[in-house]
Amino acid sequence: MPASSEGEISSATAGVERWPVALPTGEVKVSVASQRPTAAWATLVLAHGAGAGFDHPFLVGFADALAHAGIATVRFNLPYREAGRRMPGPAAHAIATWRAVIDRARGEAPAGEPLWAAGKSYGGRMASMAEAERPLGITGLVYLGYPLHPPGDPAKERAEHLPRIAVPQLFVEGTNDPFVVPHEGLERAVFACQDAQLTWIEGGGHSFEVKGRKRPAEDVGAALAPLVADFLRARLL
Repeated sequence: MPASSEGEISSATAGVERWPVALPTGEVKVSVASQRPTAAWATLVLAHGAGAGFDHPFLVGFADALAHAGIATVRFNLPYREAGRRMPGPAAHAIATWRAVIDRARGEAPAGEPLWAAGKSYGGRMASMAEAERPLGITGLVYLGYPLHPPGDPAKERAEHLPRIAVPQLFVEGTNDPFVVPHEGLERAVFACQDAQLTWIEGGGHSFEVKGRKRPAEDVGAALAPLVADFLRARLL
């Protein structure tokens, strides 16, 4: 599982495709961007947060940096964003989309290559709900800012399903994220999981921005890639 050097990285993406997804309301198509380094040893399927799309600079920077670590990525839109809406649609639609994208990504990756699911905030929570409902056939899950509860309302935790997930889970969280205050709530949720690790980003907000430190969103996303790559690599050994 060697990490690719910069010279081994292929073109940024293979272009944006539109993949079909069967929803309870009928078939839709969602935008997908795939990126594969020439010496990839894993694929990570990546969903966006509630208020962004698959092409948000944070996700692009994260995917670019993963490519330099030898990890292929598949970024995709959830149906509500594809339709131009900012508010998420039914959870069932997000779960169906996760299943459809994972199935196709598995078919397009080399046989036997580890396949991971990851998401920024809402996108990661929807992946966890899909996995808890019925396993996706993935190697593990990565959450970039898991939204444990609405800001200011820690009593409304969204963690009941997490202990049902058998595959490894990595929670990457900012210490100043209002969705995980107090921190003890998330720490309890992670401890209750079958196989989970929590990594805190000191000073990070919900999008891992650090107060008083101006950085482009691409750089913020890219900075998280090494720790995610290390987690994936360790779990494959």
